Amino acid sequence: MATTTDLGLPGALPDRDRLALRRWLMASIIAVFFAVAVGGITRLTESGLSITEWKPVSGALPPSDDAAWALELEKFRQIPQASSTHAGITMSEFKWIYWWEWFHRNVARTVGLVFAIPYLVFLVQGRLPKSLRVRLAALPLLTAGQGALGWYMVQSGLVERVSVSSYRLTAHLGLALGILAVAVWTYSELRARSDAELREASQTSHGWRTALVAATTLLGITVLSGGFVAGLRGGKVFNEFPLMGGQVVPPGYGMLSPWWSNAFENPAAAQFHHRLLAMTVTALVLALAWRARQGALPQMVQRAVFGFATVITLQLVLGITTLLLAVPIPLGVLHQFTGVLALTAALIATQRAVATTAATRAATLPPDRVSPPAWPAPSQR
Repeated sequence: MATTTDLGLPGALPDRDRLALRRWLMASIIAVFFAVAVGGITRLTESGLSITEWKPVSGALPPSDDAAWALELEKFRQIPQASSTHAGITMSEFKWIYWWEWFHRNVARTVGLVFAIPYLVFLVQGRLPKSLRVRLAALPLLTAGQGALGWYMVQSGLVERVSVSSYRLTAHLGLALGILAVAVWTYSELRARSDAELREASQTSHGWRTALVAATTLLGITVLSGGFVAGLRGGKVFNEFPLMGGQVVPPGYGMLSPWWSNAFENPAAAQFHHRLLAMTVTALVLALAWRARQGALPQMVQRAVFGFATVITLQLVLGITTLLLAVPIPLGVLHQFTGVLALTAALIATQRAVATTAATRAATLPPDRVSPPAWPAPSQR
């Protein structure tokens, strides 16, 4: 078979393999969403520092008796957070936060297995297209790196700080988003094209593809800026909208030196930037959705753009509500969850824009003249 430009095109790979890979990737995506949600709960309940050691294997088991629980509590009482945020903590209170962190770490272990075991099975069975072997190998490898990065983050709150570093927290979030992006893009790429889609003459223009890439990139930056807001507890200040402290630019915006550190270490500045980015990317996506109503877009791209606009609007409304209510735990977790959902919608819309171009090209050129794109580089096995 000739090399095609999209794995969803007929003949790119056997339908049985495509379906199996999509099922695995969907399970992986769900696992990542669940891990992000549990991580949000762990952060908002101040549970993340309750386990002060990293034991990748033996740590999967909780304390077995009262003596083991007492030892864990004693270890926790040695860190700064125990005498500040959790001052006077009792054993029952400690168990509550311990169980959340223990659950969070075991969810992360499970995600790693969900990525690694099926990948190895598909690889051994020879059911992975050559072009996907390296890309999908990144999923279990990055998840292992995510565990190490998570511990590196926790370490920042065990000695001098009462919370983890916002830099490390945002890096932890960023790696999770990278893992999700690989899984979502590949899942969307493996979607079989219908006969109607293959017959559709229109393709997504270069301008539309550029606009969707820009919107997706801006949204990714916005979500990452939320990591700094979370790490600095920035959602607990200026719980008003649209002004902050009665001003457009909040009081104390540039109080730190050097000036650039305000974006990453000043809660007021971090929240201001997150607001500005969120409103900008929402306005951009809504403008794209409006243009898509009359634009010459393939139907599957048009629907994806409308879905993107719907989710990001929901995310903005939810973010404002969460802020005005001073970040209650359920809304805080839901806001984080929908942020990841919005990024997923953005990736699907962008991938479909690329796919329609590939499908049109494949439909109009002889099989031996269809050339592969630079990335992602799908091919038959």
